[in-house]
Amino acid sequence: MKSDQPRFATGHEQVIVVEERRNPSTDFFVRPHVTGVSGHDAELVPLEFPPGMPPAPGTWLVFTRYVTEAWRRWVARHHDRIAGVSFFMDDDLFDPAAWAGLPWRYRWKLYRLAMRHRVWLERIGAELLVSTPYLAEKYSSWSPTVLPPVSPYPEGAGFDPDAACVFYHGSASHLAEHRWLCSVVDAVLEQVPAATFEVIGDRRVARAYAGLPRVSVVSPMGWEAYRAFVTRPGRAVGVAPLLPSRFNAARSPTKLLDITAAGAVGVYANDPVYRDSVADGVNGRLCPMEPEAWVEAIVFLLEQPDARRAVWEAARS
Repeated sequence: MKSDQPRFATGHEQVIVVEERRNPSTDFFVRPHVTGVSGHDAELVPLEFPPGMPPAPGTWLVFTRYVTEAWRRWVARHHDRIAGVSFFMDDDLFDPAAWAGLPWRYRWKLYRLAMRHRVWLERIGAELLVSTPYLAEKYSSWSPTVLPPVSPYPEGAGFDPDAACVFYHGSASHLAEHRWLCSVVDAVLEQVPAATFEVIGDRRVARAYAGLPRVSVVSPMGWEAYRAFVTRPGRAVGVAPLLPSRFNAARSPTKLLDITAAGAVGVYANDPVYRDSVADGVNGRLCPMEPEAWVEAIVFLLEQPDARRAVWEAARS
């Protein structure tokens, strides 16, 4: 069973959010709920360096995704001043079986900064906060609280009827989706001569699209830079493919908020991750993971700006 309210909602004077660096997990989930529920903004503290000074009495700690040994020692040292601890995750960070297919370096990071601290978190009675009902069900014995995403974009790009840029801003953990998407992009660029394709990725991603015309590969960037980047005008269609995997099953539908902030309409995998947030043809398109369906949906949205505007406006509202 999940709880209805996070425990930091009980009127604590100070909430400290510990984050690896400025990141979307904090801004989509943790920060808006701390502000909205507790009535005051969180103090953001880097994961790398616990404060040298003790916290104010009654402080509540929220770890976003990761914990370190240094923070565990800090909690033990100041336990008499700490009212409670929460741990938030928006991926399945505690199940190595769900990490199959992820880069080895990323798996090691998940083990080192998340999974190996689970026993400690449970031992100190930490509250578990999660991003999706899937994670709440999987870890139901912990009585987690689901935090729905909130848009971190106060102002997005406006709608551009002449835009012809299709984009995919998947992370390195989506390499399989990048490879699947290649044939879709190839067909769209062939059918719509004005179309371009923008993708964020490293050299492995660039190799996946090598040989395709009118493709821009943008280097990965930090979260604050990305928030400014994605709200630049000129994009028409954002894509969010999702291949079946245990790790993907735990993902949250934040791509809907990114794509809408870009002034674009999204084409999303017809997957439980998106079905609760996207109504096909209303605020986005839901497509089975069949390339022909994606090509058809993207081409239609590019060639019918009035239809695209109506869907974008529904998503924005």
